[in-house]
Amino acid sequence: MTQSVFFFGDGAAEGTRDMKAVLGGKGANLAEMTNLGAPVPPGFTIACAECISYLKDGKYTDRLRAQVEGNLARLEKSTGKKLGDPKNPLLVSVRSGAAFSMPGMMETILNLGLNDRTVVGLERASKNSRFAYDSYRRFIQMYGDVVLEVPSQKFEQVLSSKKLLEGVEEDTDLGEDALRNLVEEYKQLVKRVTGAPFPTDPVVQLWGAIEAVWRSWTLKKARDYRRVNRIPEDLGTAVNVVSMVFGNLGNDSGTGVAFTRDPSTGERKFYGEFLVNAQGEDVVAGTRTPLAIDQMAERLPEAYKELLTVQDRLERHYKDMQDLEFTVERGKLYLLQTRGGKRTAAAAVRIASEMVAEGLIDKTEAVGRVPAAELEQLLHPIIDPSVSAKPLCVGLPASPGAASGIAVFDPDSAEDRFAAGENVILVREETTPEDFHGIVAARAVLTSRGGMTSHAAVVARGMGKCAIVGCKAIEVDLDHRRFAVNGTEIEEGDWLTLDGGTGRVFAGNLPTVPSEIVRVTNGTLRADEAPLYQSYHQLLGWADEVRRLKVRANADTPRDARTARGFGAEGIGLCRTEHMFFEGDRIQAMREMIVARDESGRRRALAKLLPMQRADFEGIFEAMHGYPVTIRLLDPPLHEFLPHGGEESKLLARTLGIPRAELSRIIEDLRETNPMLGHRGCRLGVSFPEITEMQGRAIFEAAVRASRRGIDVRPEIMVPLVSTAREFEHQHAILEEAASQVLGAMGEKINYLIGTMIELPRAALMAGEIAKSAEFFSFGTNDLTQTTYGLSRDDAGRFLPSYVEHGIFPEDPFQVLDPDGVGRLIRIAVEEGRATRPKIKLGICGEHGGEPRSVALCHEIGLDYVSCSPYRVPIARLAAAHAALADKPRSLA
Repeated sequence: MTQSVFFFGDGAAEGTRDMKAVLGGKGANLAEMTNLGAPVPPGFTIACAECISYLKDGKYTDRLRAQVEGNLARLEKSTGKKLGDPKNPLLVSVRSGAAFSMPGMMETILNLGLNDRTVVGLERASKNSRFAYDSYRRFIQMYGDVVLEVPSQKFEQVLSSKKLLEGVEEDTDLGEDALRNLVEEYKQLVKRVTGAPFPTDPVVQLWGAIEAVWRSWTLKKARDYRRVNRIPEDLGTAVNVVSMVFGNLGNDSGTGVAFTRDPSTGERKFYGEFLVNAQGEDVVAGTRTPLAIDQMAERLPEAYKELLTVQDRLERHYKDMQDLEFTVERGKLYLLQTRGGKRTAAAAVRIASEMVAEGLIDKTEAVGRVPAAELEQLLHPIIDPSVSAKPLCVGLPASPGAASGIAVFDPDSAEDRFAAGENVILVREETTPEDFHGIVAARAVLTSRGGMTSHAAVVARGMGKCAIVGCKAIEVDLDHRRFAVNGTEIEEGDWLTLDGGTGRVFAGNLPTVPSEIVRVTNGTLRADEAPLYQSYHQLLGWADEVRRLKVRANADTPRDARTARGFGAEGIGLCRTEHMFFEGDRIQAMREMIVARDESGRRRALAKLLPMQRADFEGIFEAMHGYPVTIRLLDPPLHEFLPHGGEESKLLARTLGIPRAELSRIIEDLRETNPMLGHRGCRLGVSFPEITEMQGRAIFEAAVRASRRGIDVRPEIMVPLVSTAREFEHQHAILEEAASQVLGAMGEKINYLIGTMIELPRAALMAGEIAKSAEFFSFGTNDLTQTTYGLSRDDAGRFLPSYVEHGIFPEDPFQVLDPDGVGRLIRIAVEEGRATRPKIKLGICGEHGGEPRSVALCHEIGLDYVSCSPYRVPIARLAAAHAALADKPRSLA
């Protein structure tokens, strides 16, 4: 017969910590602590699989009932008490416990087994009438809420009235008679709401509680938690039935929660809280103000001394920071739970580093301990946690960090007010490349439309700026320069604070706390003055020893490139040249080129742009001394560089010396129904080869100038949006001619590569042909995802969350690289590209390059590098190490 119930007690258990899939985390750890000889009250655990069976069939089996009855008898023998015995009653707690920790997401019931007869037995055994009836009223309230679905606030209303009547403020001040009366009032409430009396049979109570715990697996909060933390739905929860120990027996009893290290900072000190004369829910619920754990040394000295010994023993056994729940009953300590403690990213890094120094774990284990995605917490400022404020609304947390500034509604105002020394938040319905200078000037970006890989999101992440996008609650009124949200209006000039880590938008100027890591990286803080940085730097150094994938950055300016190097980038995987055209007077020259009537006019305008581009490239080569720099040729359609009417069009026509009607005609001629699939990328270079020629010359001239200054330059020129080998060959020939002319005239030799961006399904399928002339492929996974799914990344945010919620898509494919569709196209391109050119260089440069699961997929496929925003480089470095360890576990010396 399949064993579904597992006993622990009397110094031995039928399980171990390795049985989490069967017993859940709590059950497995109760068994482990029992086997270690820790003071754990006896009990038994019902396996997780029984939960799924119950939820599927709507009932439990006779086999399970028999096993529970057998283990209950064993528990009664172990404790010397009996469930329902009016003289010496056994009382139990019934708790959930899934394989993955889900704190607070499922149900717990304490003091089960009490009724009008057993409460008398508890009163006699404890010699404490007040305690007995306090336990009884707690049980009715908890059981009534969890099992009988009587709203908790109804019990609270009765309790509040009782305290008011008795003239007391705290529950603990209610006397025995008041608690006796409260029990009766609670029972009357249950009958009034449910139409049935409160159940008095302890066995009926037990099965009611077990079923309620199983049902709590389907609670919305539990489902949401699993979705956010990517916990599978089909695991179910175990049920732990444990003999009660009481912290509310008087001043020699208490309860608490503790961590073997500080979960916020990682400091190696015992950290926690406790309450005297209380039960566990009192600490968690916050109904009473707890005491710091070190005060337990004065109030319960012997129990505290034992707790210090046990916590140290458990941490050394588990080799990780532990989260403990304990109760002291009349001076005797009991452990009710241990688990790996939840911790901040700062704490995770420090604990991992220090545990290596202490000899508890090795470097490989330390690298694996820190979730890569959580490193982002360390790289951006945060809102000062001591500040309490209510958000105006919540959008998509596109780029972490926190920033405050005055609201502005167009990029020119952002630039002007920034130049005047003001901090600004750029508020737009959505952004385009034309807004780039406004994004540069802004502290943060807020949009009402767009998704996690929209323009605002991508650019802001690349610059390390806070951004919240797709905030549907705000209604942007550009005409009146304001937005409305939930009855509040924010005018231009009003202060806003954005929390890009959570997507919350606040009115006002809230203070922020700068990141220690960033201050060291940018040179405003010495590394030896930053202990967190030292742990962080050490951990990533260990990660670098393990990983195979190289990590580059997407960077468009010398400043971005220097930031990327500070974060450990090993080159630039994507330099978007179009962003350079929006700075200063360059936009004017670019517009001159676009409206030119013939090639000679375009060449005159391009001649103005060439030295500007050359200077930018030279600065980037200098910042990336010794590392490759992949420069993407002009990609967006030309209409994005032109105004779309109004005074700006009138001014431009006057500046260019052409009739406004002609300018309007040019703009209209450039307008496209679907510009993403229109005249852009290499198609522009085919139509206007002089653009490709100018950019090629700027790159090679910059490379020569930098090389002459002793800089090790390694340019890689990338042709975007290729779908056929002929397109690439056309652009390749122009670039080779530019190289020949520049390098020949300047008498220099520069090693360079010319490759392409694979961002269309046809390009992936034709990779073998394209690789005959392309020396590298960089997968542009943002556009490749768009064109594979037929989705607009800017518009799909309106419905993609619903797709994910209903299980149609497992993840948002713009956030996590799709392994089955997009991933298959990448595999095809990799295989066919390498078949043609075995040493072809392969990487990705979409935003997926900084997402840990996507990095793991890139490792599995066999790419050479990933490239991501500078502020995601540390995440990619650690994720690449995790992928390597999962592939081939190894130990670092």
